Amino acid sequence: MSPSSSSSSSSSYTHHSPLPTADGPYILGVDEAGRGPVLGPLVYGVAYCPLSYKDDLDNLGFADSKTLTPEVRNELINTLNSDPTNLAWSVRVISPQDISSGMLRKNPTNLNQQSQQATITLIREVLDKGIQLAEVYVDALGTIDKYQQYLSSTFPTIPSITVATKADSKYKIVGAASIAAKVTRDRCLDDWAFEELPEPVASTEEEATGEEEEKEEKEEEEEGESGPRYRWNTEYGSGYPSDPNTKAWLKASLEPTFGFPSIARFSWTTVKVIMEKDGHAVQWFDEGQASLIRAFDSAKGRERDRSHVANDLCLRSVGDL
Repeated sequence: MSPSSSSSSSSSYTHHSPLPTADGPYILGVDEAGRGPVLGPLVYGVAYCPLSYKDDLDNLGFADSKTLTPEVRNELINTLNSDPTNLAWSVRVISPQDISSGMLRKNPTNLNQQSQQATITLIREVLDKGIQLAEVYVDALGTIDKYQQYLSSTFPTIPSITVATKADSKYKIVGAASIAAKVTRDRCLDDWAFEELPEPVASTEEEATGEEEEKEEKEEEEEGESGPRYRWNTEYGSGYPSDPNTKAWLKASLEPTFGFPSIARFSWTTVKVIMEKDGHAVQWFDEGQASLIRAFDSAKGRERDRSHVANDLCLRSVGDL
């Protein structure tokens, strides 16, 4: 089964299935799920099996996960787990917070760079486990030739690395990686553990005095050792900006001062537009250099060019050395 995300929603992490025991060399495929959504993580997946297992793999039904129903994908993740001697997979889950912090920092790490880092991390960790890789197939990212050369130079011990568009429909091992990534992302969304606690807001005075009191009493009854229970609306659809359910969730979930829960990617234009339109405007005051210059200019004699901290402590010069 895919890893549980209930305790890892706000942090990026890597999950590995049990290590296969069949003799190598192995083939490995790389694919992702969730590059475009405004909600939830980006998940990179790899699947690998012995080169000698290739014919068996072709008959297991793996394909581009986007062309399959959720029911079929769940069956295929079970298939991926059904032969631990020959089949294995890993995923790198990049949280929305890490995606956004990378893209919004002073020297940004764009999504392609974060994707490359995830791909390299997964391949390297498989190699570090002692798996000998003979062939690697990667779904295209950016310029194909440039990316293929970059991966080949990063992993010189791998004889053949192929980067291709729609690799998940051309190579069954990439289709298997696509299943691992997609099922993991879907379960991350289904099991999302919200860190933010929504505050109930009464719409009328009656609700505030009557119904709200009943609600508070009910919450107190439900409160256990783990604290009070809160619920966020989880009808957020696929997470893609064009999804009507996602649009409705974004509209309903904005907190005007603090924005959205951490499931949202704050670096996405969709979120930025909503916050600029419906969020509270914030004005930052930073006197910075101006106040520092004034502090030094106001001093006279020996007190000139002294730190304002010394002035605040009422320290005065008493003589020259």
